[in-house]
Amino acid sequence: MKRFLVTGATGFLGGHLVDKLLAQRQDVQVRILCRGGNRWTSADRVEIVYGDILDVAVVERATRGVDGIFHMAGFVTRDRSRSSELFDTHIRGTKNVCDSAVRNGSPRVVVTSSSGTVAASRVPVLHNEDSPFANEVAAHWPYYLSKIYQEKLALAFHEHQGLPVIIVSPSLLLGPGDERLSSTADIRHFLNRKIPNVPAGGLNFIDVRDAATALISAMETGVSGRRYLIGAYNMRLKEFFAMLERLSGVKAPKLEMPESWSRTGAHVLRGLYKIVGREFPLDDSTAEMAYHFWYFDNSRARLELGLNPRPAEETLRDTIAYLRGNL
Repeated sequence: MKRFLVTGATGFLGGHLVDKLLAQRQDVQVRILCRGGNRWTSADRVEIVYGDILDVAVVERATRGVDGIFHMAGFVTRDRSRSSELFDTHIRGTKNVCDSAVRNGSPRVVVTSSSGTVAASRVPVLHNEDSPFANEVAAHWPYYLSKIYQEKLALAFHEHQGLPVIIVSPSLLLGPGDERLSSTADIRHFLNRKIPNVPAGGLNFIDVRDAATALISAMETGVSGRRYLIGAYNMRLKEFFAMLERLSGVKAPKLEMPESWSRTGAHVLRGLYKIVGREFPLDDSTAEMAYHFWYFDNSRARLELGLNPRPAEETLRDTIAYLRGNL
């Protein structure tokens, strides 16, 4: 029986990965490293190691005797004040995992990063795995900067210590099951009619279930030392909102405006919300990101990992249904 360690199993993507590992293979045991409660406490073929990714002794114990590691521990935030926490989790945590993996026989390590490390620009450019790091753009958002350093660190373990590391970099994850709204908060804002205008940027998204399948494929057939951009659809926000309108029945915003106008309008609205004692739903970082383009070519993942994304309508329909039924 093969044993895989999953860090970050209680997250949106991590939860789908664990479910898929258990459903697809009867010869697989999953070891979960987590800090607290989870939904697999009494599940068959699941072993739980309680502790923190920053605790070297805990990580050492968790990595012992496994055939592969899915390193996904981390969190998503657009709050610049949490940069120190982001760097601790994504960089120190990754170092702990890779160090322990080397000491425990160098199993394959699939590190989950973000497509935003390379696929982010002010203009609609189709990036790929060979594109340079988007340092200038990432400098504005600590989350993406921490992911750039995470990738560099993990690949250094591959280059200098022979650790078989594969980087998997998903785009925006949508679909059912996002209990913490780590990826689908903006869809809920749309459903609640809290998005005032149409930003001029564009996104790439993928169904979380397809991303989980890609992670398993990366473990099985991914080439060590490579990055795989995992995404399904490049879409301007105007087109994205129109699709949400069609599937949800909620009218999409129609007003298009330059970023400077949008920023000014947001400040005015934030002041009005404060006057009436309510929290403004959109932060400055979210508004700024919406005027960038997050496009890329997923050909490598299609060819080498067999990525075959489901229709965009299915993903958005299931996302809407989950948000309406659970949150």
